[in-house]
Amino acid sequence: MPNSRKPKRWVANVKTTSTRPPEDLFTKSASTIARTLASRKVSPKGVVSGLRMLTFFINRGGKGLGPDRRAELEKAKTMLSNRARREKEQQEHKSS
Repeated sequence: MPNSRKPKRWVANVKTTSTRPPEDLFTKSASTIARTLASRKVSPKGVVSGLRMLTFFINRGGKGLGPDRRAELEKAKTMLSNRARREKEQQEHKSS
């Protein structure tokens, strides 16, 4: 007898209480998304935290994201990862 239950979708139950990105942020331009997620107000632990939020949103959107929206989000992701790399290099340079 085949298992007719759907697999559990754990991501549907994930909620964040520590920080909340502004409403409709992920519908804006890549530069606005990157700038907002890099701010200490939204990502108090730094740019990498904002990058994780964006990656989570992209993964959660899955097939529901259109190609144009996904491309814009991936562009924001690249911008954030470049910023995180620059900040890391600056910290390493200061500590040397």
